[in-house]
Amino acid sequence: MSFRPTLAVCLAAALSCATLPARAQGVALVDSELSEVWGQALLNLTNTSLNGYDFSRITLGANVQFNANFSNVRLGEYSTTARNATGADIDIGLLRFGRSDGTEAQRTVNITDPYFEFVYKNTGNAATREVVGMRLGFGAIQGDLGVQLNAISGSLLVNAGAQGSIDSHNDPLGGKRWDGSSCGSGTCPLTLAQVGTLTAGDANGPSRDFFISVLKQAVQFPTLNAAVGASDPALAGFWLNWRDRLSASGINQAPPPNLPKPPGGGG
Repeated sequence: MSFRPTLAVCLAAALSCATLPARAQGVALVDSELSEVWGQALLNLTNTSLNGYDFSRITLGANVQFNANFSNVRLGEYSTTARNATGADIDIGLLRFGRSDGTEAQRTVNITDPYFEFVYKNTGNAATREVVGMRLGFGAIQGDLGVQLNAISGSLLVNAGAQGSIDSHNDPLGGKRWDGSSCGSGTCPLTLAQVGTLTAGDANGPSRDFFISVLKQAVQFPTLNAAVGASDPALAGFWLNWRDRLSASGINQAPPPNLPKPPGGGG
């Protein structure tokens, strides 16, 4: 014979359980027990000051595997005739995070501790207080990126091994609206336009100084990683900083493909 409890019986049972005294309650931990407990907040806020500016950085404590394709990335459009005529501070024709022609691990780019940092000045005076700009960056980034770099405003150092390096410090204008086919008014062994693949990180670990900023005026950002040291001042407009453990392969070769997996997950 089967037994089917009625709705009234179920409600009565639930109410009777609800009247039972609670068995769980907070208990203070001694120092030895606390030492065995750890945790990390998802969001971390850091406030600093440097050279008369105040900075508020919000860091997301996360590790992210990222795969994406972008085209015609243009930041900071301008129409003056100075430096590259009509163009943009940053002009990237193709940007692929990950590649599909290598190992499974190469399909994604890993980023750690992404952050936003806002810049203020005159914070002590309500009448003149203003936001100068901000930057978006990563505590670390590792993986392969397919690129077509037309023009960059920024501080870059790209190691191409025996073929040399590409360094914004060789540019007469310090990297502002740096043309992908030359070093400003001068020449250099390698150019941005020759790079098809960028690899972030090496055998020593990930790259640790990537950020993009947008500013009203030049700003020296606080040092994020003491092992890397201070970055170059970021100039007004859009600015890309990337000088740590960044290498190029596929010089004068097309960017690697980044195709979706075929049905069934193979390939």
